[in-house]
Amino acid sequence: MALRWSDFILPSTLQLAPLLKVLIEPVCCRQMQSQVQLGLHEALVNAVRHGNGCDPAKYLRVRRIETPRWLVWQVQDQGPGVEPAARIASLPPQPEAASGRGLYLIHHCFDDVRWSSRGNRLQLAVSRQRAELLTPAGGWGSQDRPTRP
Repeated sequence: MALRWSDFILPSTLQLAPLLKVLIEPVCCRQMQSQVQLGLHEALVNAVRHGNGCDPAKYLRVRRIETPRWLVWQVQDQGPGVEPAARIASLPPQPEAASGRGLYLIHHCFDDVRWSSRGNRLQLAVSRQRAELLTPAGGWGSQDRPTRP
């Protein structure tokens, strides 16, 4: 079985709902869909705002692959990249801070988070085993409910 990346190239915009819907298709359960959608939304917003500076002339490249063990997404912008010291997975020290929560959320939504050396591409992964353990996205059908004698 040959594995292939799905590639999505789009203008740098915050109108992300249609793309997010497509990106989370392989996730099998509601809880994990919500978690992955939140993490991807944060990564995409960061790429548009911080990476591309909200410049509509720039674009985002998003890739997705399903392997036997992982669901993997890559989000890449055309910006200069995030410095290694700024790739922090903690909350900002001041609760009222206007920004700084995105990377914290991303790290808590995915099992694996990696940066390119330049810092303008973020790779996010969820274990398929974990993604398939919870309630299916369609919910439990009546045939799956326990019956009473």
